[in-house]
Formats: sequence, C-alpha cells, structure tokens
Amino acid sequence: MKAQGTHSRRDMLKRSGLAAAGVGTTRLPGWVAAIPSLPDPKQFVANVDRARILKAAESALVEKPLTVVDVPSAKSPGGRHDYFSQADYFWPNPANPSGPYINRDGQSNPDNFDGHRHVMVRLSLLVPQLTAAWMLTGKAAYADAARAHLRAWFVTPDTRMNPNLEYSQGVVGVSTGRSYGIIDTLHLVEVARSAVLLQSNMPDAEWVGVTTWFREYLKWMDTSQKGVTERDAKNNHATCWALQAAEFARVNRDEGIRDRIRQWYMDKLLTTQMAPDGSFPLELARTKPYSYSIFNFDVTVCLAQSLTVPGRNVVQASLPDGRGACRAAAWLYPYLRDKSSWPYAHDVQHFDALPVRSPGLLFTGLACNRPDYLDTWKRLNPDPSDREVIRNYPVRQPLLWVS
Repeated sequence: MKAQGTHSRRDMLKRSGLAAAGVGTTRLPGWVAAIPSLPDPKQFVANVDRARILKAAESALVEKPLTVVDVPSAKSPGGRHDYFSQADYFWPNPANPSGPYINRDGQSNPDNFDGHRHVMVRLSLLVPQLTAAWMLTGKAAYADAARAHLRAWFVTPDTRMNPNLEYSQGVVGVSTGRSYGIIDTLHLVEVARSAVLLQSNMPDAEWVGVTTWFREYLKWMDTSQKGVTERDAKNNHATCWALQAAEFARVNRDEGIRDRIRQWYMDKLLTTQMAPDGSFPLELARTKPYSYSIFNFDVTVCLAQSLTVPGRNVVQASLPDGRGACRAAAWLYPYLRDKSSWPYAHDVQHFDALPVRSPGLLFTGLACNRPDYLDTWKRLNPDPSDREVIRNYPVRQPLLWVS
C-alpha cells in the first residue's frame, strides 16, 4: 500500500502531462502539480507569520552588521577574514589533558570557540526577517537594512568573509579544520535566498559582489577535498551540503548544478539515507536521535522545496517503493504532534527544547495534502531560544520559500 500523499510513476506522469513528452523513458522521477484543495501557500504563511515577521523586523532594523572580522580568536589558524570554529562534541581527554581532544557525541563543549558561528547565525536571523518584512510591506527600509548585512559579509573588502571553510570545526591536537565544518554555512541558505529576492533593490555592482562570493564558495564546496568529502558523507552532512549547493547555485542561476542535485536527491539521498518506512536510520543511531531525525527531515524536505520548480514538485516525488518527503513526514509526524509517543531513546541533551516549528512539516503539509500537518505546524514554537536547537534550525522564514 502506498503512503498517503505518494503516487505511482504512471499516475504522476499522467497528472503532469509529461508522459506524452516522453519523460517516462528517462531516469527522472515523475512530477505532479500543486494540489488545489489546500490554501494558497504564500497567503497561508503570510497570514500565520505576519505579526511575528514585522515584530522581529522592527528590532532587526537597528542591528548593525557584524562579520567574522568583528570576532577575532587567538585560537584561529587562519587570518582575520577566515571563518573559524571548533567541533562541538570534542573535549579534553581526562587521561591526557594536554593532548588531542576526544569525541563525546551529542555533548557540546561550551569552551570551544563558536564566535564566528554566532555572528553567522545572527546574520541568518536578521536578513531573512528583514527580507520577509519587505515582501509583506514593500517598505524600502527593510530591504536597505538587509542589504547592509549582505554588503558587509560578501562585498566590502574590509569586512567580508573569505569564501571557504578551511578552518571550520577543527579539533585541538587533531586538525585545524575538517570537512564536517561545512555544515556551519547551512545558516547561509536563507541568506542566499534573501539575496535573490532582494536583487531588484541592489545596484549592479553590489549584486555582482554577492553573486561572486557565492559562486566562489560553491566552487570551493564542490571541488576542495573537504567539500567533496562532505558531499559524499552518509548522513545529514551530505543532505546539508546539497541544500547549500542548491541554494547557492540558485544565486547564480546555475541550473546545471541544480539539475545535478535534483537527480542526486532521487538516486542517492533517498536510497541511502531513508528507510522504507520513512525514518533515517543513521540519525536514529545517534545519541540525539530525536533531534537528528527532525533535523535531517527538515533539511531533506527543504532541499526538495528548493529544487521544486513549476511542473516539477520534488516534495511530492517518490521512489517506486514510496520513499520520499511525504513518506518521511508520515513517519515523523506522530512524534512532532506528540513527543511523548517517541519510542526511541531520549536525546542526551536538549530533548526538552523540542519540537519547534518544522519547515519540513509545512512544506509536506502543502505538497502531500495533509491539513493536519499544517495545523500542527501552526501551533509549534517558531522562535526557539535554545542555542543548540537554533544551530540545527536553518529555515525560519518560510514566506521566502513559498510561491
């Protein structure tokens, strides 16, 4: 039996009209159009989030840009424009306090440097808030304030960040930087999406500066040893790489890369990460199975939403056995609606801070014809304060993602 919200390949091709065009003979999945019985996505999200967006944007208007150059660290092996962070789950070894740090999975070390991540997360909050407010009101002040942050991070020579993560998530005594650190720039995904929406408000030189930064960073992600290693990871790190690549390519309208990721989503991500029941076994094996299951679900669905274009709804797409975003949502939804029903181990940290308002639940609610998902999405907390939850919560302004 098919999971609710999934369709056979033949049905999807019929609905989309692609069968007559011969698409059924390719390796691409079928696609279906939006289901008309649900509310208009943009209007629905705007109605739910309007007051929240405008309140946050008013506060954001007075916030000045802060970049990596404003938060120097004596621990950094790089220069003042290089992003630097230390791996969260690594601690001094009690048996050798001055030696290499050791891993304690799921337990964040508060003494590790995360100042650059902190200002990047701040950027990821402010720019989408301001962009969403501009979308709702058309007031130039919001767009201008968002652009100031974009200029500081990606354009102005004295303040911009270098477009690489050579020194992210280093481990004392082990490495000055690791491939896993590329997950830190997941917080640039909504910033990149905001930049595309704000293009009409930017002078040409400013837009060129922004697009150049994201093009250079995506090239580093796609060709460096660290980037290739992260891309080929088996768990949420690969999903996060793909969501970043899809959105950063979108800034430069690089549909070649986006097509490549669209195929990778179907051929690799769904087949290697998702179980037939819609769960993510590698995330369930972690010491924070609830958190990581939600996190990888959200990033997977946001990736599908990113790759969706007119006539190709990737959120609705599924493999012949039903695996896809709709199946993943059906598996996770009961535990978002009622955490007490979670049948697995509780997370070693931050379990009480979850769940929060899942963007994956919104996008699958709209695409998979599940009004109950939308009702649950509306009642969950959209603005968590727990820093660890925020670290794993990169899409906070869904108005930017619906049309």
